[in-house]
Amino acid sequence: MSTRMLTDLAAATLPLALAGGAGYAAPPLDSGPGPTRSGPAAHSTAAAKTSPAQAFSQTDSGKKVPPGQAKKRPTPPTPTPTPTPTPDPTAAPEPAPEPTPERQLVLDWRDDFDGPAGAPPNPAMWNYELGGSGRGNQNLEYTTNRPQNASLDGAGNLVLTARSDNVAGLYCWYGPCRYTSGRITTQGKKTVAHGRVEARMKLPKGQGLWPAFWLLGANYPQVGHPQSGEIDIMELVGDEPFRAWASVHGPGYTLAGHTAKYDLPEGSTFNDEFHTFALDWHEQELVFSVDGNEFYRMHRDLIGENEWVFEDPFFVILNLTVGGTWGGEPAADTRFPAQMVIDHIAVYRPA
Repeated sequence: MSTRMLTDLAAATLPLALAGGAGYAAPPLDSGPGPTRSGPAAHSTAAAKTSPAQAFSQTDSGKKVPPGQAKKRPTPPTPTPTPTPTPDPTAAPEPAPEPTPERQLVLDWRDDFDGPAGAPPNPAMWNYELGGSGRGNQNLEYTTNRPQNASLDGAGNLVLTARSDNVAGLYCWYGPCRYTSGRITTQGKKTVAHGRVEARMKLPKGQGLWPAFWLLGANYPQVGHPQSGEIDIMELVGDEPFRAWASVHGPGYTLAGHTAKYDLPEGSTFNDEFHTFALDWHEQELVFSVDGNEFYRMHRDLIGENEWVFEDPFFVILNLTVGGTWGGEPAADTRFPAQMVIDHIAVYRPA
């Protein structure tokens, strides 16, 4: 994944606009880039719902990449293979990592996104992040708290919607914003640690669309990135709608992140139907899967002498980016509005 340097989060509390947008008051401009998104470098029982409220805590965060505006998605850099050393015939082979033991998990928290159409996601769990700073990636959208960009659909789903529109008073890093979209987080409200986190979702397709389901260390405001750690459970670029990426970043391994991809069978895309993306988080290992099919194990031993920063809680981020240094400029045939539809998110902890 590209460079992942982050700056301080900017926070503001803004009212939720009324459905339909007729009474929408444009929020103030965000104060600058925060944690940014970037592409890969190598790459039960439902909890009780709280009635939606009409105000959310707002932040604007993102992750920086090297400067320079990219109109097309660059090819993710391929790591240089490390030559395999010839073993000493008298030396014992390096021991393989111990297998991760089985464990019992119990539900910690869950959101099934139940509620009337146009309602905001549960304010006891979620915040909106607002802004058009580009988040260090030249993202083209302004993320808003409008129901048109982030709200429940009345059928048990959260829908993040990217739109090609010009909302009066919204300015992005390049001038008046050409796109709006949605971005929500659980920062300061709900966390994930050792256990399991999963989300079932259907993703958009089309060049310039970049949905993501990822985690950032809850200590990010104090220590910054990459010391906070970052776990990308799912990233997808819309011109490859059959391929999902997972990656892990931390101090000393944020440029050459540990990355893997998962491809659907030929002819299928993540836009066709819902799929479940999951992370099983162990003390020494992170295990990624799609629809129960494991495709990536990141063991602590793989980072060598670098620090393993995946011992403390992280918070969840769901967002749908337009453009950016990895997503690329939307093409003429990219259809708007484009939707990232989330059926549920569930978090489990060890019993």
